[in-house]
Amino acid sequence: QVQLVESGGRSVQAGDSLRLSCAASGRTISTKIMAWFRQAPGEAREFVAGISRSGGTTDYADSVKGRFAVSRDNAKNTVYLQMNSLKPEDTAAYYCAAGAYASDNIYYTGGAYNYWGQGTQVTVSS
Repeated sequence: QVQLVESGGRSVQAGDSLRLSCAASGRTISTKIMAWFRQAPGEAREFVAGISRSGGTTDYADSVKGRFAVSRDNAKNTVYLQMNSLKPEDTAAYYCAAGAYASDNIYYTGGAYNYWGQGTQVTVSS
């Protein structure tokens, strides 16, 4: 089992930056594909960013490309999401997810991930 705990969410102004952290415990995440998803009230959960086991491959939703950056520190068992130039439409609960697969592909649907955190709220005001 892997337990994931997100932190770093808060209320900010448009244009600000935030860094979210996802700390894992129980088992190492070095063998896991990691991803960030978000869900706004009344909206479906959506993929935000993903990172391969080694960190060598990343991918992003079009809506955040060029503004967000996902990274991981396997030695610290932690994944990060650096969010720059935040917009009001980035307001959502952000969730960290881990998936155990033999391949090192990034998966874009929530159902592909085995473990989830409880989420951290990001609110961006205009």
